[in-house]
Amino acid sequence: MSRLLSDRAEKTSHVVVLPAALDDPSKPVPGLYRIGLVAICFSILVFFAGLVLAYYVRSSHRPYWTPIQLPQALWVSTALIVGASVTFEVARNVFRRGMWRIASRLLVVTACLGAGFLASQLTAWRELMDQGVFLAQNPHSSFFYLFTGLHAAHLLGGLIALSVVLLAKSKRRELVDVVAYYWHFLALLWIALFLILRSR
Repeated sequence: MSRLLSDRAEKTSHVVVLPAALDDPSKPVPGLYRIGLVAICFSILVFFAGLVLAYYVRSSHRPYWTPIQLPQALWVSTALIVGASVTFEVARNVFRRGMWRIASRLLVVTACLGAGFLASQLTAWRELMDQGVFLAQNPHSSFFYLFTGLHAAHLLGGLIALSVVLLAKSKRRELVDVVAYYWHFLALLWIALFLILRSR
C-alpha cells in the first residue's frame, strides 16, 4: 500500500481518517467553539462580578443612595428570558435527533422571546423615566441602567449568534450547543442581577 501524506498527519502505511475540520483548513477545529464560549462567559462573569462588588460597596455607604422602585416590567423580562432558554434547550434536543425543521421553528420562537426581553427592558427604562428616575439621578439608578443595559447588549450578541445558527448552510451540532449554552448563561446571569437589584 502506498504511503499517505496529509499536511496534518505523518507518513503512514495505514489509512488515516481525519475529521472534516482538519482536512479543510477553512473549517474550525472541533472544540474551538467551546473554548471560545468558556473564554467569553468567563470574561463576562468576571466583569459583572466586579460591577456587583462595586454595587454592594457603594450601597453600604448610604449618603446619596436612594433606592428606586423597580419597574414591574422586569418580571415580564425574567419570564421571557427563562422561556427563551427553555425553547432553545428543547430545540437543541430536537436538533440532536435530526429534526432540523422543528428545531429551526423553536429557534425562531427563541429569537422572538429574546427580542421580547429587549423590548421589555426598554419598557422598564421608559417606566423609570416617566417617574423621573434617570441614569445620573443617584447611584442606585446608575447601577440599574448599567446592569440592564450591559446585559441587554450581551443578549443582542446572543441574538446575532442565533441568527448565524439559523442562516448557516451547514448546521453544526457543536455551534448549536455552544449558542444554547451562551443563552442559558445569560438567563442565569439575568436572574442573578434581578435578585441583586431587588435586594437593595
